[in-house]
Amino acid sequence: MSALTLERGINAFKAQIDAPMASFFSSCVSCGMCAEACLFYTENPDPKFTPIYKLEPMRRVWEQEYTLIGKLKAKLGLSKPVTDAELAEWQELVYNNCSLCGRCSAVCPVGNDITYMIRKMREGMVASGHAPEGLIGASTRAVQIGSPMGVKLPALQAQVKHVEKHTGMEVPFDKEGAEYLLMLSSMEIMNYPEYLEAVAKILTNAGKTWTLSSECFEATNSGIQIGSSDIARELVSRVVAAAEKLKVKTVISPECGHAYTALRWEGPNLIGRPYTFAAKHIVEVLDELRVAGLLETEGFEDAKMTFHDPCQLVRRGGVVQQPRNLMNMVAKNFVEMADHGTMNWCCGAGGGVSANEDAEEVKLKAFQRKKKQLDELKVDTLVTACANCRIQLEEGLEVNQMDMPVVGLTEMIAEHLVERKDKGGAA
Repeated sequence: MSALTLERGINAFKAQIDAPMASFFSSCVSCGMCAEACLFYTENPDPKFTPIYKLEPMRRVWEQEYTLIGKLKAKLGLSKPVTDAELAEWQELVYNNCSLCGRCSAVCPVGNDITYMIRKMREGMVASGHAPEGLIGASTRAVQIGSPMGVKLPALQAQVKHVEKHTGMEVPFDKEGAEYLLMLSSMEIMNYPEYLEAVAKILTNAGKTWTLSSECFEATNSGIQIGSSDIARELVSRVVAAAEKLKVKTVISPECGHAYTALRWEGPNLIGRPYTFAAKHIVEVLDELRVAGLLETEGFEDAKMTFHDPCQLVRRGGVVQQPRNLMNMVAKNFVEMADHGTMNWCCGAGGGVSANEDAEEVKLKAFQRKKKQLDELKVDTLVTACANCRIQLEEGLEVNQMDMPVVGLTEMIAEHLVERKDKGGAA
């Protein structure tokens, strides 16, 4: 950690100030609309939690280094250099009080992508040694072990044996030429092992060839969360190497928002070239199977249900209609939240917030926004398509003594699956 210094942090800020960043800082009109769109502000209305304010140290570096008035102010002593103490203070704002959900960007009247800016600022925070210990640990484990939670191949192999024993299906490893490479998140392996069984059941029933990789099975990208392009690039490169080695057509990102963002949207830029395969979220794949007539269900859930839109999948990723198509296949009493789809409220734990132990109180306070949405609807069951959201939702409901199950969309579809007699291919 000795190599992480204020000087390195400031230099990282300078390196991250590209044309979009400069234009965003120049065009901000200080209207405050981003504040009202941020659940960390609405549930704790202190001006310091305003999204654009979280970028103040980086804005000062931009002004002092790249604008005439900023250079003059610095020379006259009207603008002070950014200090190490300030960055230490800003760690709470940049990491604990921002989930990179993108709702602030969606409402900005001048089109500033504040989420993009926060992501860039985190690069400087990492370089200066001001990233949270929880994210440092997760990133270290991801690089050294291959999983931010320290999950190793034997743990996955044990889960695979359980699935095979319970279903009688094969869950293949390292099958060259398969159509799909299925990626997982550590949370699904350890917290929601039923997800793997559900996907195995669906893909096998659809007659699709698919495989896991023994060399790279983890999709979660802690590099995106902590704000280190070097770490993010390394983790994406491992997925790419595994996919290209097995010559698959499509890599399936799991029910994990930032895994999808890293693989689908940032990955090609990180490695500097296009993929030789498609990268899709499991929800996109399920909806494609539905359209092709390879995903048939029977029966409906009787409970009154709503769907929590994962920010990275829906708002940032544009996968809006697909989960609703799937919900309507099995839920006859499906109702929408007042703010749903691209404007839904974040669960409060994304963007690495859930990895920060000192953010526990903050994220549960942020959950109050989701609680208000659920109180208005009075639903029986909450469905989502992100394991990280699911953990936060379950914890928030428990703390607030709300008796409401949280269900994964993929598993719910699998429970209603109709076995196809004409299925071809093999798992």
